[in-house]
Amino acid sequence: MTVNLASQTAVGYTDLLRHNRNFRFLWFGQIVSLLGDWFNLVASAALVGMLTQSGLAVGSLFVVRMLAPFFISPVAGVVADRYNRIQILIATDTVRAAVVLAFLLVRDAGDVWLLYVLTAAQFSVSGFFYPARNAILPELAREGELGAMNAISSATWSTMLALGAALGGLVAGAWGIYPAFVLDTVTFLLSAAFLMQIRMPAAPATLSADKSIAASLRQYIDGMKYLCKHPNILFIASQKALFSLCLTAGFQVVMVAISQRVFTVGEGGGISMGLMFGLTGVGTGIGPILARKLTGDDGPTLRKAIIVGYFLIVLGSAATAPLLSLPAVLLASIVRGVGGGIVWVFSTQLLLQNVSRSVHGRVFATEFMFFYLASALASGVVGSALDSSLSIGGIIWSMTVLSLVPMTLWTLSVVRGNRKAG
Repeated sequence: MTVNLASQTAVGYTDLLRHNRNFRFLWFGQIVSLLGDWFNLVASAALVGMLTQSGLAVGSLFVVRMLAPFFISPVAGVVADRYNRIQILIATDTVRAAVVLAFLLVRDAGDVWLLYVLTAAQFSVSGFFYPARNAILPELAREGELGAMNAISSATWSTMLALGAALGGLVAGAWGIYPAFVLDTVTFLLSAAFLMQIRMPAAPATLSADKSIAASLRQYIDGMKYLCKHPNILFIASQKALFSLCLTAGFQVVMVAISQRVFTVGEGGGISMGLMFGLTGVGTGIGPILARKLTGDDGPTLRKAIIVGYFLIVLGSAATAPLLSLPAVLLASIVRGVGGGIVWVFSTQLLLQNVSRSVHGRVFATEFMFFYLASALASGVVGSALDSSLSIGGIIWSMTVLSLVPMTLWTLSVVRGNRKAG
């Protein structure tokens, strides 16, 4: 069944949180979990940078963070469409709490391998979490609520990026790195506690389906067939991967290098790193919220807004490349974040509106699979480039030019769609 949000009256954010108890607890869990996640990201990157003094080692951390859920994604999509999604979310939060606590064992350069292993375990489990969470939104939504759910969930991700990264940078820069890992453990447990308060509506029909391995394989193949039969859906599902491949994943590695080699504030550049990640999060949070006031949930308008999002990504990257000053880099981070937030949130919204609910889990898992693979590739390439003779500015200019590719492809698709509609 395709969800036609354009014909529904949109619900405001305040009304959604006041009247939808289940989503409210899902949102509370998201807030505390993501706060710890971004603490963890800044702490892990700073720790690897300090212990190894290698751009490739930092890039490898991001590769591990992306490749682990990539390999899990095919299984995760089937699991999300066959089992109780709330139970999946609670189980993944509990396991991740235990894994993150073990980060405290990483103490010197000889332990970096352990940090990679633990990161792989953490993000393998996360590979089950995010498809299930995205797929559960339509089950919790009443009429007109789905667009607001998607927007506020994405804005929360961005806000927690801003707050968590900034606080993580301050904590790591002022008091050291390890308190961030303890906090991340606590947030996963709090998230699980909030999720336990959710009372689901009627269970999806797939929960009573054949649970055999052969049935799982058939369901996965059916999900791939669905995407092949709907190339427009496949193209939308590829957007996160495309702009991550060309710019955003590599930029995370570059921001670590900028904080440790160019504008170093705090221990290991933790404070300047936290500010860059944090203000990127501010941009990704406010961008889609403000843009949605103009677009609503109208599909054609969302498609046009994504063009603007890509333009802002390119503009923010180009403004960063000269590395004029830390304030200039921080301002450019906001601009780049606004663009990235629009592309991310609106592409998700288009999928929610146009994908059959019976394959939501598999489609979102495939989308994340593309994204994880592209992000791993970009992180590895940029990490290697940082250890070469290329300058940081030159690397950023290269990514800026590459980001014109997905912008052009999406623009052509919108123009072609308008011609067909005319």
